[in-house]
Amino acid sequence: MAKKVQKPQKCINVEEARELHDNWCKNRGKRLQKKLGFEDAREFHWTVAELEEYLAYVKQESADQGINDPGIRVYLGAYSKGKCKRGIGRATVFFAPTGSRVGGLGKDGGSPENNYDIEPFNGGGDGEPPHSF
Repeated sequence: MAKKVQKPQKCINVEEARELHDNWCKNRGKRLQKKLGFEDAREFHWTVAELEEYLAYVKQESADQGINDPGIRVYLGAYSKGKCKRGIGRATVFFAPTGSRVGGLGKDGGSPENNYDIEPFNGGGDGEPPHSF
């Protein structure tokens, strides 16, 4: 029988998540929609299997580089016009591996450096229209 996984310490409750999303919609979403002329993407979806596959790849490549505790940084991005299905420069997010070799940056409480030797991850689906939390 598999060992039970404990809830991660950084989980937030549904009410906190809803407040974060509502704040974004009220304070940023409306301004962006007015400026862009369309309701932009604000949520993205990957399957657990896709995320696990990418995380396993990052762990493997990092270990090969002597990085023992890799991380993931999430970046906001926007497609160039004509580079996305809808052709209007919609928002996206992508994951970028981080990690410092032993004795490198990030070991003294600082933010770890990006690991440009491992490719970032993109390609999540977004809602049309966006799904509210």
